[in-house]
Amino acid sequence: MKLINVIISFLTLLLFSLSAYAQDATNEVKASLNSGTIDSQFDYLYKKSPKWTDPRTGQRYKTVKVNNLFKFKENVSDSIKLVKQQYAAANATIATQKSEIETLKADLGKTNDNLTSVTKEKDEIKFLGLPMSKSGYNTILWSIIGVLAAATALFIGKFKRSNVVTVGAKKDKAEIEEEFESYRQRSIEREQKLRRELQDEINKQKYAKETAKKK
Repeated sequence: MKLINVIISFLTLLLFSLSAYAQDATNEVKASLNSGTIDSQFDYLYKKSPKWTDPRTGQRYKTVKVNNLFKFKENVSDSIKLVKQQYAAANATIATQKSEIETLKADLGKTNDNLTSVTKEKDEIKFLGLPMSKSGYNTILWSIIGVLAAATALFIGKFKRSNVVTVGAKKDKAEIEEEFESYRQRSIEREQKLRRELQDEINKQKYAKETAKKK
């Protein structure tokens, strides 16, 4: 009977000590939960959560405040929303660039058709139905060809730049998807772990109350 009373007294003292420690560390934990990455927030929360050992079984536990647990859950949800927004923005960018590339391809095709048409007519002496000297005709012809060539080079340059941007966007999209999936898995695992620890703490408190009532 004396041993039981000693154990109860020890548990009571331990609970009061943990409560005081948790109260002193509240501001520091909250500050940590308002900044940093999700990984750093989880590590800090885990590190700062008081730990205790069940004297009956020797099992070690972590005591996590419910408010801090919900705050961490809110931060995880906000991070997931941000990743989803970045993913949607990447998709929108890719769609816009794809449309621009199709337009550039169409313009390039028209330019090639015009260049072919001009080439077929380069040996004709008449220009727009008017007689013209060979030198004048050649001057006008090569001027047109020069303008078309410059336009073609401009379109090709834009096409290449758009293609580089598209490749980069696709790469960023793949990285975001991979990071999002990895982050989602880690978040699920950590949330499940925190839920188990919270349930263990609830069971422990319930057991302590029932034991106190019996005594």
